Amino acid sequence: METEVLYNNFKSEEYFINMGPQHPATHGVLRLVLTIDGEIIKKVEPDLGYIHRSIEKMCERDSYQQIVHLTDRMDYLSANINNEAVCLAVENALQLEIPERVKVIRTIIAELTRISSHCLWWGVMGMDVGALTTYFYGFRDREMINDIMEETCGARLTMNYNVPGGLMLDIHPNFVKRVKDFVAHFKTKLPEYDRLLTGNVIFQKRTKGVGVLSREDAISFGASGPVGRASGYSCDVRKHHPYSAYDRVTFTESLKTEGDTYARYLVRIQEMWESLSIVEQLIDNIPEGEHRVPTNAVIKLPKGEYYQKVETARGELGVYIISTGTKNPYRLKFRSPGFSNLSLLNHIAVGGKIGDLVATMATLDLVIPDIDR
Repeated sequence: METEVLYNNFKSEEYFINMGPQHPATHGVLRLVLTIDGEIIKKVEPDLGYIHRSIEKMCERDSYQQIVHLTDRMDYLSANINNEAVCLAVENALQLEIPERVKVIRTIIAELTRISSHCLWWGVMGMDVGALTTYFYGFRDREMINDIMEETCGARLTMNYNVPGGLMLDIHPNFVKRVKDFVAHFKTKLPEYDRLLTGNVIFQKRTKGVGVLSREDAISFGASGPVGRASGYSCDVRKHHPYSAYDRVTFTESLKTEGDTYARYLVRIQEMWESLSIVEQLIDNIPEGEHRVPTNAVIKLPKGEYYQKVETARGELGVYIISTGTKNPYRLKFRSPGFSNLSLLNHIAVGGKIGDLVATMATLDLVIPDIDR
């Protein structure tokens, strides 16, 4: 019936095709209904819900400690940062004084997570437009970070390293050395990324002037992260609302004004350089002290409403909690970056071709569970 209704609304020369829900370019279980006129895209309609797991409703059932491990299932490529967002919300509500050691370690871990996520994105971005080699280069470097994470907390993807009050465990004795080794290694590899893909003339033709998003539209659609900043929208939470140790480091917010697919690509490349700089500034200056402050076995937030936002690899993640004073939230809502970024896809894809859509969607860097909560 739905198909018949859609079909009756089309002009005689138009037709529609499904991209997904199982399609390599959708990077997850996402269905796009494309209205096509020849090779030209007339409309893109995302169809969500294929992987919906009711995470927000589950959080209302669980304790605040249990909520943390659900958030890394939303955006598994920004797991540590998602975990940190909930911990910060709880800690601010309880007015906990977090040790400086924890703040610095959290920031280092977050920036390693950002680099790891961007490495995967870069590898898949190249593969989406036909450059298979990038996939192996990106995963080569990402594995070094995963090895550090595994040695530190025992996990490689869904970390659960941050807990309300600090960290589950202190850093491994090898942590500082391995992080320094990675920084030295990656500084020699990022120029390879540019030689392989950034300066490739075919890649530039596939991305320059494609999927253009203006600054005004970026703000209107609620775009954040590299998507917003590539359109000239200064929206880096780390700059505008510093948390953890971001107020003690110097870094440049990556901004472009072109707003096209290539600009979104360049912003992420520059962000990896900036993340390396942040890690370098902190790795030799980790304060001594405790890795965790004591909390009650059952955490109860005071009655009220609490909000905390952080900068994930994909943009602004917000955690909104309504507490009635019990051990679990009365209501909990996540403001995920992927949902807002997906909403603008139709706006920037219309008029292009399917190949343009694939390239454009790659630079939105969608993680479907982040959208399909």
